[in-house]
Amino acid sequence: MELLPFFLLLLIGATAVAYGEPAYPGYGADDAEPRCGVKEVAAVPAPERREEFDGGRILDISHYYREDMPAFESAEGTPGFLRLARSMRNGSDIANFSELRLTAHSGTHVDAPGHVFEHYYDAGFDVDTLDLAVLNGPALLVDVPRDSNITADVLESLHIPKGVRRVLFRTLNTDRKLMWKKEFDSSYVGFMEDGAQWLTDNTDIQLVGVDYLSVGAYEECIPAHLVFLEKREVIIVEALNLEHVTAGIYTLHCLPLRLRGAEGSPARCILIK
Repeated sequence: MELLPFFLLLLIGATAVAYGEPAYPGYGADDAEPRCGVKEVAAVPAPERREEFDGGRILDISHYYREDMPAFESAEGTPGFLRLARSMRNGSDIANFSELRLTAHSGTHVDAPGHVFEHYYDAGFDVDTLDLAVLNGPALLVDVPRDSNITADVLESLHIPKGVRRVLFRTLNTDRKLMWKKEFDSSYVGFMEDGAQWLTDNTDIQLVGVDYLSVGAYEECIPAHLVFLEKREVIIVEALNLEHVTAGIYTLHCLPLRLRGAEGSPARCILIK
């Protein structure tokens, strides 16, 4: 009888250990034996999708990839661009593995000289040879008059200062939300050949960014590309998302994939205030 209080204390202590805090934080109730052989999974919160980061200091100017994203001269968008080739669902694999199937000029992307010059393509002037010092640095975002393609007269009227090396041109394409329409629209605004020539002859610009799938207006698409890429002194960035950004000076960071042998590449482009 004298030992009874002692055994009661031992019992209470054992119960406290069994039902108290876990000895190793992180290995608690979530790791308990599953009920009826089924492990309970805690609810996962919905992910947050953002265009601005760090209190608005960082602005994402890339379009996210989706099946109804327009593709050049196509009415079908970008169907089947992403496929889950291997899946963890129902324990069928140890990890998820997705496959991409799209052109190198899909969504926000860069053009290399080999895009329109066969001799540059054969010589290896691909996206892996583009100068990162040009793709990253101070940039000027300007609004183009909404009633015209980008001609020599339009460029002259913008009064872009000498010494500016990177310019992003926001046009009627952004107002019309063309990059949000599945079907390709050949009436988009772009550079005319004379506008491209004026820029290369009269400015220090080495990077040209536009807000639809091609830097050149549809009727002069190839001539404008030829002017920009002929001397390998201008990098073209196409299909930028400029709808949530104000005109002004930013720091641009634009990084294409290192696709050796490719004449174009998707790119993640951001602006920093």
